[in-house]
Amino acid sequence: MENTLIQNFAITYSYPIVFTEKLFQLTNTELKDFLYEHRNLYFKQKVLLVVDDAVWKTHPYLSHDIQTYFDAIDCVQLAKAPLIIAGGERCKNDTQVLDSIIKVIDDYGIDRHSYVIGLGGGAVLDLVGFAAAVSHRGIRHIRIPTTVLSQNDSGVGVKNSVNYKGKKNFLGTFAPPVAVFNDFSLLSSLDSRSWVAGISEAIKVALIKDLPFFNWICDHAVSLRQHDSIHMKELIFRCADLHLEHIRNGDPFEYGSSRPLDFGHWSAHKLEQLTDFSLLHGEAVAIGLAIDVLYSHFIGNIKEEEAFLVINLMQELGLPIYHEILSSADNLDKLLAGLIEFQEHLGGRLTVVLLEEMGRGKDYHEIDPALVRRAIDFLKKYQQIPNLIHENS
Repeated sequence: MENTLIQNFAITYSYPIVFTEKLFQLTNTELKDFLYEHRNLYFKQKVLLVVDDAVWKTHPYLSHDIQTYFDAIDCVQLAKAPLIIAGGERCKNDTQVLDSIIKVIDDYGIDRHSYVIGLGGGAVLDLVGFAAAVSHRGIRHIRIPTTVLSQNDSGVGVKNSVNYKGKKNFLGTFAPPVAVFNDFSLLSSLDSRSWVAGISEAIKVALIKDLPFFNWICDHAVSLRQHDSIHMKELIFRCADLHLEHIRNGDPFEYGSSRPLDFGHWSAHKLEQLTDFSLLHGEAVAIGLAIDVLYSHFIGNIKEEEAFLVINLMQELGLPIYHEILSSADNLDKLLAGLIEFQEHLGGRLTVVLLEEMGRGKDYHEIDPALVRRAIDFLKKYQQIPNLIHENS
């Protein structure tokens, strides 16, 4: 008698990423049309909005516009006034914030036919997506990213998470949103630091997948730093498209040990923790990219001038390439220990993406700590004297 049953089925995921402006104006029907298309004919579906407090404060019209917008949609109803939470990476560290979202979901009967909408930066979207994914084994969630980084990277993907036991993204889910609405007008209140921080993810994906896009960023670095909206819209669209292409044709649920889209991230994640998250994620990624680009040069994969093209681009954009916390030998040891955490997050062999050449990444399974230290030492000097002769290259 056979004693093994084999279960085999496939699930197709499909969700729109809508690029728009002034999402909650009555003249913009993008969200309304989506909710009507997915309405339930027998009852009104509930909608819970969870909003980043920084967005709420800098866009004082949001409260009125959201209420007016949903009042005009007869197939859904707001469960309550938007829940406002503190944004930034610290919201992912505080389990009480997660508990507050789950409590509202419970108190207001937000079920699997309802929607939880996260409106904010990447950390808020990670947190809200996780709360929705674990409540009732999965409530439909919609993302409305409000930073450059979340519109071009984290907000369009399939991952949700919170930090736990001092480890970034230790608890999380792969739960795609049902829709993403990138409202460019919500970026208008970003300060210069947050505006340029998100560009680091575009540099990252261009370096490993699309050299012409990297060259385009170089050509438009000045206008991008000066808040040129036309060029930033194109950067966000092209960067999001490259991330989606990888999710579509790569390993979306990370069954393997390689994460090509985390080029520059093994050190970035640890840097965020070492600085108590005073570094924005995009700033930490910029430093991580500088380290790994130099490392790629040191092992002979890219030319000296190519490595410095990347480093100089980030400086031209106003992104950091070094942080003073790395001047401590103890912190350098902690940074290198981040390689183990990076490996543990996926399991299997250590797998770090470096540049095989400009525009193409390659997996490496060993990292030489001495070369990492050499790269960091050089970056410390170079950020102080940009015209330093490349004596250590």
